[in-house]
Amino acid sequence: MTTSVAAVLAGTAAQRPDHSALIYESEHFTYGWLWEQARRCASVLRANGVRPGDRVAVLLADTPQFPVTYFGVLTAGAVAIPLNVMSTASEIEHVLTDADASFLVCGASLFARAREAAEPVGAALLTVGPGPAGTVDLEDAAQDAAPIEISAARGADDVAVVFYTSGTTGEPKGVMLTHRNILYNVERMVTTPYAFRSDDVLLGCLPLAHGFGQICGMLTGFRAGISLVMMPRFSGREALALMAKHRCTVFMGVPTMYVKLLDAAAQGEQVPQLDRVYSGGSALPVKTLNDVRSTFGCPVYEGYGMTETSCSVAYHYPGLSFRPGTVGVPITGITVGIARPDGDRIDLLPAGEVGEIVVRGPNVMAGYLGRPDITDEVLIDGWFLTGDLGRLDDDGYLSVVGRKKDLILRGGYNVYPLEIEEILVGHPAVAQVAVIGVPHPELGEEVWAVVVPAQPEALTAGADQEIYEWGKQRLAAYKYPRRVEFIESLPVGASGKVLKQALASKYGPTAGS
Repeated sequence: MTTSVAAVLAGTAAQRPDHSALIYESEHFTYGWLWEQARRCASVLRANGVRPGDRVAVLLADTPQFPVTYFGVLTAGAVAIPLNVMSTASEIEHVLTDADASFLVCGASLFARAREAAEPVGAALLTVGPGPAGTVDLEDAAQDAAPIEISAARGADDVAVVFYTSGTTGEPKGVMLTHRNILYNVERMVTTPYAFRSDDVLLGCLPLAHGFGQICGMLTGFRAGISLVMMPRFSGREALALMAKHRCTVFMGVPTMYVKLLDAAAQGEQVPQLDRVYSGGSALPVKTLNDVRSTFGCPVYEGYGMTETSCSVAYHYPGLSFRPGTVGVPITGITVGIARPDGDRIDLLPAGEVGEIVVRGPNVMAGYLGRPDITDEVLIDGWFLTGDLGRLDDDGYLSVVGRKKDLILRGGYNVYPLEIEEILVGHPAVAQVAVIGVPHPELGEEVWAVVVPAQPEALTAGADQEIYEWGKQRLAAYKYPRRVEFIESLPVGASGKVLKQALASKYGPTAGS
């Protein structure tokens, strides 16, 4: 196995330099071009003081300059810290401070926000595209720079990328992924589960600043030599159009994206001829999975992972017996267990029992940057405690029940929101649903359902009662929601996950009324 993540691009560029690596606004960019530009970028970074091990924050939209800069940073031997372009100045400043980042590379249009964040912490600011006078424009300077011939040597256990979590349970934490962590998953995922072929075309609608889009999409795709169609901002209608135009064969997305694709298809938009699609990020309701399969006429492979595990743990894949409601089996070389929740040691449970999902393998992060205390809480006896609840069946298939923090305790009973959501989404009036627990003076918590209606214009006054009855007829007495609230759209984070804590905050104060 190669040592540096930069070798992913270098290897494919050497093998097929004239093949399209990127397609953006109908323009094709080859692997040879991309690797040369990355090496030119690395040369400019070095000329401006970037040294191996330095931490370089990257604030760029999903255009060809993102992979150019990303691989330029890695080729220079530095550590890449991708930032969501929607981040505020204070959020960017927090990351720069927490990571002790020496440099910030930003798009020219983001300069004002980047400068507001960089100046207080003394981080050097470089732009991609023309900035104010005196600012180094990486893109312009790279045109006259000699490409670096050899990437900086990095050890397998050196940190390659630091991803900052969404911070829904507190301040964002920096997840340190080593070159070994990332390459281990890339080398295995390229064949199983993704079964990438060199002629595949993938719609790149997942943000490259997030692990799913960056590791599963860009890096694994580049390892296989596929073409990535870049889409800076997702919409169901535009996604269908791009996939049809560029004859995409593969789609990867989170459940909220699939809902939007189905909605656009229902409105009469052209449906592309896909070979297979993959879902991750959060649980894909079985009804939605079946709707996607029938609409697009191709297999749907659901998986499970998180940033701390280099983004993949388990997956369905071609050739594996499909079991709806599960996320497949662990990726080769990765061990998954179900542990008794809230113990101070790992006490594994037998097949069929619900507990906390724990993971062990070369894909598990090095830790949280600068937070050994929190690292020690989640890395115990070689296992990573995911914070998710699930079960393994006798054949090793993994089912995810939900997040520990989302578990609802109603009158002494454990209520798993995902189970209820699977039932409620089967109602024809429900497009999406999030089940939350809100405080109750007698029961501790009460079960509420927050629903995005399938046809808002056709919503009747008694629709909430209909959904209530639907749940009551299909769920145990302690499980079904006692209240149904309608909302235009569910709040989601940068990775596409529904922010249930935001919903709990919104509805919690009125609980029990």
